[in-house]
Amino acid sequence: MELTEVYEAFGSDRTSRLVRSVSLGALRTYGVYEAIKVRSRLRTLNRQKLRAAAPRMWEQIKDGDAELARDLSQAVLVSNIPLIVEVLDLLEIEHDENGFFDKDSDYSSQLSDGWEQRVFEHCKDRFDPDLVLHYINHLGWELEALTEPYLEPNEVPAASG
Repeated sequence: MELTEVYEAFGSDRTSRLVRSVSLGALRTYGVYEAIKVRSRLRTLNRQKLRAAAPRMWEQIKDGDAELARDLSQAVLVSNIPLIVEVLDLLEIEHDENGFFDKDSDYSSQLSDGWEQRVFEHCKDRFDPDLVLHYINHLGWELEALTEPYLEPNEVPAASG
């Protein structure tokens, strides 16, 4: 599974809601600011311009811009560190205080059948469900634990266009 597939399944509206969760301060702190500015094709980056660019960014991702999908995913994640920490703690994946972990380790025992549903059910009332789904899919992509985008149970992937 690729991150572009995740964003396509999420659709433009959900992707726009995820963009609204991005903190410019977090982008600067974690060194993602310039990448998002360049990939979003904005000469100056502020909350309003980033939000306005969200539909265009979704189109770029839908058209296969894997780098933008990866950078946008990082921007959303660094802006929502408490969710990452909560999920990794729930899955018993060792990490530093900011949710960074050894990507080369084997986490198959922590990502046993149904891990996505367990994470979603545990976190959906404490965090925005769109963010929870985003991190489930990002983690699944990063650890090669998902073969297709994970959506809420009974949810149909968003229509393209």
